[in-house]
Amino acid sequence: MTAILGSAAAITGAASGIGRALAFELAARGCDLALADRDEAGLIAVAAEIGTAGKRNITTHRVDVGEPAQIQEFANAAIAAHPSLNIVINNAGVALMGSFNEVDQAQMEWLFNINFWGVVHGTRAFLPHLSKQREAHIVNLSSIFGIIAPPGQTAYAAAKFAVRGFSESLRHELSMADSPVKLSVVHPGGVLTNIVRNSRTGSGITDNARRAESIDRFDAIAKTTPPIAAQRIIAGIEKNQPRILIGNDAWLMDLLQRFRPATYWKVLAKRIQRMSGQEGKQA
Repeated sequence: MTAILGSAAAITGAASGIGRALAFELAARGCDLALADRDEAGLIAVAAEIGTAGKRNITTHRVDVGEPAQIQEFANAAIAAHPSLNIVINNAGVALMGSFNEVDQAQMEWLFNINFWGVVHGTRAFLPHLSKQREAHIVNLSSIFGIIAPPGQTAYAAAKFAVRGFSESLRHELSMADSPVKLSVVHPGGVLTNIVRNSRTGSGITDNARRAESIDRFDAIAKTTPPIAAQRIIAGIEKNQPRILIGNDAWLMDLLQRFRPATYWKVLAKRIQRMSGQEGKQA
């Protein structure tokens, strides 16, 4: 069991969404924080708001997780500021709208540099320090799209499947080495964040209405709030759960994939159409 009280955690993507909610929840439970994001103003606002609620040691770090050197600098600074740091949450992520033929190679590489390589570099930068702690925990954010792969998500699903595979393999290595470091991989379903609103659009997309439709569909389907997602992740850390599913939709899709690994999308497409009011339109 990884205790939260008295711990120190590094969180990427901490200025908004799940990362922001994690910062508030962890601070409320007695955890010091090293918060990282590209949005420096957002980080400062989060730290200031937490500071009014409790006396925690909070540092903020402007970091682009798509840049390995910046991740290493963040790790060095976070460890220097929080010598007992023992929780790392690789949460930062982006989205890209478009089918495979609508996104170009540079766009796919941009997404992979953040969603996959950001997780790998973050893990590598902190792991030597974590391995020296009495107990430590790494949390890597995948997605329900690291379990199922819907159309229109070739780049995102590929990166999130990669996060899942990397995390599961590393967890087995850490266990075999009797390491003090535990590792959880998180698969959120629909969480009400701005990831879709802030997504990039494939270079081959010319229909501007599709973006608005995509946002509306996501808002209609996503039911879990960031604070609920954060609470579920923290419970998983405390219990050393290797895999953390968030939301009833994630549980349903995981179960469906197990029973219908090759044909799950035929079932899910109809359900998503009904939930988003798109009945009769192509998924």
